[in-house]
Amino acid sequence: MKVLISGTARGGGWPVPGCGCASCARLSPGHRRPTEVVVTEASVPLTGSAAGVPSHAPAPGPASGTAPGPALGAAGAVRLPLAAGDPPPPGHRVSATADGLVLVTPGGGRILDTTASPVSPPSSPSSLSPSAPVSGPSAAPDGGRGDACDLVLMDVLDRPERLGDMRRRGVVDERTRVVAVDVDHRVPTEAELARRAALWGVLAVPDGTVLDLAGPAPARAPRPPRTLLLGGARSGKSAEAELRLAAEPEVLYVATGPSGDGDAEWARRVRAHRDRRPAHWGTAETIDLAGLLRTPGPPLLVDGLGTWVAAVFDENGAWPGEPENPDRTDDESGPDGARDEDQDKDHTDGVGGVGGLGAVSARCDELVAAWRETRRRVVAVSDETGLGVVPATAGGRMFRDVLGRLNQRLALESEEVALVVAGRLLPLPV
Repeated sequence: MKVLISGTARGGGWPVPGCGCASCARLSPGHRRPTEVVVTEASVPLTGSAAGVPSHAPAPGPASGTAPGPALGAAGAVRLPLAAGDPPPPGHRVSATADGLVLVTPGGGRILDTTASPVSPPSSPSSLSPSAPVSGPSAAPDGGRGDACDLVLMDVLDRPERLGDMRRRGVVDERTRVVAVDVDHRVPTEAELARRAALWGVLAVPDGTVLDLAGPAPARAPRPPRTLLLGGARSGKSAEAELRLAAEPEVLYVATGPSGDGDAEWARRVRAHRDRRPAHWGTAETIDLAGLLRTPGPPLLVDGLGTWVAAVFDENGAWPGEPENPDRTDDESGPDGARDEDQDKDHTDGVGGVGGLGAVSARCDELVAAWRETRRRVVAVSDETGLGVVPATAGGRMFRDVLGRLNQRLALESEEVALVVAGRLLPLPV
C-alpha cells in the first residue's frame, strides 16, 4: 500500500492567507497546501518527492491545489479526507469511531483519519473494537495486530495526548505510521514542528511525500532518560514538560506540592494543573521521589522540585526561626557581597548540617543518588533560583541555596537540561 501526502496544512494552508502572525510571516505563500492524501494498493504511479520519508522541506509545486496523483476510484485509489456522506469506495469499508473515520482497504490495510468528525465516545475502552483491552491491541487469531492501524492521519498540534491514549489502547503500535496533517500557525516554525514530531514519534513530512507502507516503519527517535527543565514563574516550564510526554501511552504525574486545602488561590492553581493533564495519566501526590525513581514503571513527570524542597523543609522543621538581620544583603555574604562558598556548601551538600537542615541535606543526597541510578524515564521541573532579588528572609535565602545546589547536582546527572523563558526553550549544553 502506497500513500501520497499531497497536502498537510489546515484550512487554506500554512501560511494562512492574509494572516499577519509571526509564524505565517516566516513562510513563503503555499509552503504547505491543504490536507489531502491519496491511498492505493494497486500499481498506480504516485507523483511525489520521494518513496519514503524525505527531509523537512516543502516539495516543489504550485502554491495552491493538489499534487498530481490518481483520481478518486482510479485503480483502487482513495482520496482523503472523504467528503461527508460519500459512500465507501468499491471494495473498501469505512466506519465512524470516537477517534475518527477508519478506512479498511480490500487488502486489509487500516487507515485512521482523526481529522474527520468523530462520533460519540465509546462506552468500551477501545473506540475501534468493544472487545479490545485497555492495555493493548486485541489479540488476532492469526497472531496479527488486532485493531492497530497501518496509517494514522492526525492533527497532532491539537491535543497530542490523544496519540498517547491511542497507543495505550493499541490503536497505534510500533508499526503504525502517524503523519502530522492540518498543520498551521499554532506552531511557530518548521523547526519546532519537527522537534515536537520527534518527541511524539510522528512523521512531519513535506507536501508531495510518498510513503510505502509495505516497508518497516521508522523507529522512534531515542528520548533522553533524564531531563531537567528549569525556569521562572509562568515561564512555560510545566507546559514544556507535559508536551514532552504527551504522546506516551502511560505517564505517572508526580505532584510534590500541597493540595491547597485552606488556600483558595493555591487550590485554583492545583485544579488548573489537574484539568490540563490527560485523563489516562496516573497521579501520585508524594514527596518520596527517591522511592519512585527506584521503582520500575512508566515515565515520571515530576512537578516540581521547588515544592519538593519546601515540603522537605516543612517535614523536618528546617525553616530558621531566628530574628532577621535587616543589614544583611545576602546569606553568608561579607560586607563586600562576596560569597562564602565553603559556608554555602555546608548548608547544601552532604549530611553534615545541624538539626533540620541536616535532614534536608540527607534527603537531597538520597534524591540525587536515586536520580543517578534510576532506570525510569523522568522529566522534572524545577525553579531556576537566583535570577531575582535577594530573598528578604533567612528562610528564603536558605531555600534558594538548597534548591540551587540541588539543581546543579541533578543537572550533572541528566542527559538533557534546558531553560524555559517566556515559553522559549533554551537547551543548556554540557
